[in-house]
Amino acid sequence: MQIDQEAKLTKPILWLMTIVSGIVVANNYYSQPLLAMIGEELGISESAASSITVCTQVGYAVGLLFIIPLGDKLYKRKLILTDLILVFLALIGMALSKNLHLMYLMSFLIGYFSVIPQLFVPMVAALARPEDRAQQIGMVMSGLLMGILLSRFIGGIVGDLWGWQSIYWAAACFMVISWVFVYKMLPEVRPNFKGSYGSLMASVFNLATSQPILQLAAFRGAMGFASLCVVFTTLPFHLEEAPFHAGPSVAGSFGLIGAVGALAAALVGKVDKKMSRKSIIMIGLLFILLSWMFIYFSGNSYWGLIVGIILIDLGLQSSHIMNQADYFAIKTDATSRLNTVYMVLYFIGGSLGSLLGGYGWQHHGWFGVFLFGAGFAVLGLLAHLLFYTKVMKAQQLLDRQHK
Repeated sequence: MQIDQEAKLTKPILWLMTIVSGIVVANNYYSQPLLAMIGEELGISESAASSITVCTQVGYAVGLLFIIPLGDKLYKRKLILTDLILVFLALIGMALSKNLHLMYLMSFLIGYFSVIPQLFVPMVAALARPEDRAQQIGMVMSGLLMGILLSRFIGGIVGDLWGWQSIYWAAACFMVISWVFVYKMLPEVRPNFKGSYGSLMASVFNLATSQPILQLAAFRGAMGFASLCVVFTTLPFHLEEAPFHAGPSVAGSFGLIGAVGALAAALVGKVDKKMSRKSIIMIGLLFILLSWMFIYFSGNSYWGLIVGIILIDLGLQSSHIMNQADYFAIKTDATSRLNTVYMVLYFIGGSLGSLLGGYGWQHHGWFGVFLFGAGFAVLGLLAHLLFYTKVMKAQQLLDRQHK
């Protein structure tokens, strides 16, 4: 395919990025509603089973750190096509896994190679008009979040019907289909970094330590995603007990319920033109905190869990889109590396949420889950309220110095 130096962000390309983002990121979450089933089959504790999710999220964070910066150095289309082949192989390996340690390894590799959506987002940020950037990033991110949420629903249903391995065989097929569409439709974009890989990674570290708005956005995102992962990692165990006595398909259906919040948050890009980002982010973080009031205090009823899941997904997606609009406004061509810093910390937060959620459940039940989930939400909200104005002033001064 001929290199397109003036690549345009057409509607078909934007839809391709949105759909493939959802399909690829889903790989990281198929296991969540199946953890109880996997634990029973392997005869392991709930805490050990929840570590499967932790391995995937750690793998994703590591992949973000070492693969996504290459989006500024290599041709993005070739990088995406190669990555799709590697994640296909990791999914096959997971489907064939027979013991816990091999599952840990394959889960890590699935996460490591399923970073393709985070190559799309900087492409959108670079190609979009400034006034449309938040809305178009929001579209791709809504596809990503829909993939996260629907993967739990699909994984639970398929696992209930045909066993947990079947969803990984299906996911491998989805990677083949995605590869064909990316090959035929996605334009090539020339890289903008000509240095060595070492200097590329050094520039990632420099961005992480020198850009205050990026630092604050990454912390808010990490705390919000940690809060979400606390509930989705432990929800299958909670639903197994009284009064629910429900299986993987019911646990997975909460991902479908959360899609309501994700779809509502898709409109946040339009709201960005009428309300300040500071206010939108604050409201999103408040929704995450409010969700825990329903998840815990009405957590023994389906209606309480449903309202809580809708609120936490709406709050996370809204604040996440605005976080990205904040740091993509920084005056630099290093869009992939900006996204690397943010998303690495975002998924470190998710890994911490899954880990501490499993710990809280194992030792303190649903109350322990609440303490960790609400605690992460409080930390994100406090950081935003205390530091946003100061950080924006510091960022503006930094941008003026670089002119």
